[in-house]
Amino acid sequence: MKKLLFICIAALAVLASCNDYETYGDKKEKERNAISKFISDYQIVVIDEDQFILQGYTTDTARNEFVKLNKSGVYMQIARPGCGEKLKDGETANICCRFREFNIEGDSATLRNNTDIYAARVDVMRVTNTSGTFSGSFTQGIMISVYGSASVPAGWLVPFSYIKVGRPKNFTDEKAKVRLIVPHSQGHTIAAQDVLPYYYEITYEKEA
Repeated sequence: MKKLLFICIAALAVLASCNDYETYGDKKEKERNAISKFISDYQIVVIDEDQFILQGYTTDTARNEFVKLNKSGVYMQIARPGCGEKLKDGETANICCRFREFNIEGDSATLRNNTDIYAARVDVMRVTNTSGTFSGSFTQGIMISVYGSASVPAGWLVPFSYIKVGRPKNFTDEKAKVRLIVPHSQGHTIAAQDVLPYYYEITYEKEA
C-alpha cells in the first residue's frame, strides 16, 4: 500500500513539473506580451518602416515615436541623429557607448554607465561596416564583465545605418542617442538564453 502511495505521489510530482515547463513558444509569447505592455504603459507610438522613410529616417520624439524594423524586430527611436559622419563602408572604428538597460519582462533596471558615478566605465566597441552590414565586439566595459561575452548585441548595431558617430566639437554638436526595444534574438547572451526583451537608451560617439 505504501509503495503504491509513493508511486502515485511521484507520478503527480512529475505531472506537476511537466505542467510548469515553459516551451520556447511559451517564452516567445510571454516576451511579445511584455513588449506590448511596455509600449502601452509608456504610450509609445509605433510607426512602420514606410512611414519612417517618408519622415526622412526620423522619429518624432514629441509623439514618442518608435519605428519597428521588420528585419530585426527591434523598435528604435532616434532621439538625436548625432554629429560628424556615419560609419563609412569598409571603415572600422572604436565607438564609445553610454547606456541604460532595463529588463522589460522583469520590469527592472539592470545595468547603466550613463551617470557621473560611472564616468570612468564607458563601454567601447570596435565596429566594422561591411557593405551596410555592421559587426562589432566590446573591447572594454561592464557589458563584458557582466555578461561574459565580447560580442555586441545585434540590436545595438541596428542604429548605425541611421546615425552619425562623430565627437561633438562645439556647443551645437550632440552625440547620437537612441532608444531601443530589443527582442531576445537581437540581445546579449542572457537575453537569448532566457528569451527576455530589453529596453536601452544608448549614446554613440567615436573614441578620441
